[in-house]
Amino acid sequence: MPSVGRVQATDEARRYGRRASLLSIGVGITGLITYLYFAIASHELSREQYGEVAVLWVSVFIVISILQRPVEQLLSRTISENLADGTPIAHTVRVAATIQVAVAIAFDVVALALRGPITDHLLHGNTTLYWIGVASVTAYGASYFARGFLAGSHRLTVYALQIICESVARTAFPVAVAIGIASGQTAVALGIVAAPTLSLIVVPLAFFRRFGTGEAATGNASQGPSADGRAEGSPGDASDEFSLARGGRFAGGVFLIMLSEQTIMNAGNLLVNATAGAAAAGYIFNVLMIARAPLQLFQAVQTSLLPHLTTLRSQRNEKDFRASVRVTIMAVAAFAGVVTLALLIAGPELMQIAFGKKHTYQRVDLVIVSIGMGVYLSAATLNQAALAKGQIRRASMCWVGCAIAFVVWVLVPIVSNDFHRVEIGYLGAAALLFSLLYWLYRQPLERSEVPVKPGSTEEMELQLASADEAG
Repeated sequence: MPSVGRVQATDEARRYGRRASLLSIGVGITGLITYLYFAIASHELSREQYGEVAVLWVSVFIVISILQRPVEQLLSRTISENLADGTPIAHTVRVAATIQVAVAIAFDVVALALRGPITDHLLHGNTTLYWIGVASVTAYGASYFARGFLAGSHRLTVYALQIICESVARTAFPVAVAIGIASGQTAVALGIVAAPTLSLIVVPLAFFRRFGTGEAATGNASQGPSADGRAEGSPGDASDEFSLARGGRFAGGVFLIMLSEQTIMNAGNLLVNATAGAAAAGYIFNVLMIARAPLQLFQAVQTSLLPHLTTLRSQRNEKDFRASVRVTIMAVAAFAGVVTLALLIAGPELMQIAFGKKHTYQRVDLVIVSIGMGVYLSAATLNQAALAKGQIRRASMCWVGCAIAFVVWVLVPIVSNDFHRVEIGYLGAAALLFSLLYWLYRQPLERSEVPVKPGSTEEMELQLASADEAG
């Protein structure tokens, strides 16, 4: 007869699976709505205005990935461990809030000090966009803090609602311009700062329920004491210190992967903006949307794929593990093939339908990026396999190497055309990443790299990293 603890663990695993499934759905919806934001904005704004909004978007998300994600990871991991150990979370929340406020103040001070260069060289003298950008980064600090709290509390349903509310709020602004309620670039750009602010409307209920029920103070009371009288996982436990150290390395690896992905996807936009102006940056942003839109949809697959692979790995089911990876890559290849064929036949026309007729799109540009998209998504699948095995450090080194290679390529004018240099660089970086991760996929698991456990904080953290990228 199964023990009470085992039954509770099974029930928790089922609840976790349902929450993760809802998060996957939320991520997919978020990606679609975010795509609509740019499609509508591109139709309603001039080439220069749209390009400046695209540059603002890229800049904001690079900054928040660097500044806000670490606090979110700290909060989600620590709250989850507190609740598992039966310790209060109030102190954790206060410490994380202090760090978040300090980060926000430091950013605002630096941004104000560099107001002139940022406005003149990045935003082409547009002061309004500068203030929207500064406010957006600050607002996302609160949003990511809430995400960390919700994730650590395992409230993934509310987390999914938050990111959906964020994307809906953002897209409402270009929609308002399209139907005549508002007008101009400022109205569209305000969606970037309104999104994280309005997304917080779903959070108070989660905070009230968590603190109001006393769950924060009790956590999981079933945790038993250790042999020396201390609760397992208490601050004085040596195994907890090891877990904390390993957790820091894990979070660092995830951060490097995210930063590298941001670099590969967005550095090209900033380069074109600096060398050819905002209109050209808007063009390359739209071309790379061929890669971004499927990537945003693939986040939902990633969010589901990671727990599946993690479970198979923990069961030592190598056959089904490799079969799942193989089937996913084949599906990605088939999807990329259909997209490439469609762009080869009617790519320029389809792009003008989606983004307006302000740009004339070159067929070769679209085909290069669509092929790169297929290779990149295949590499992302292999990355999920590496993470499920716990090969965080080696996977992050693969990403960092590819990001550095991409930056070097786009900065060295081997190819004179800026657009082709970014597009070929994206395809080359994707191919190099796939090759490195495939080599890693074929390697045996090192003893020092412990596999991620199903339902663990590490697995949840990886899922949330995927969800954040859908933004």
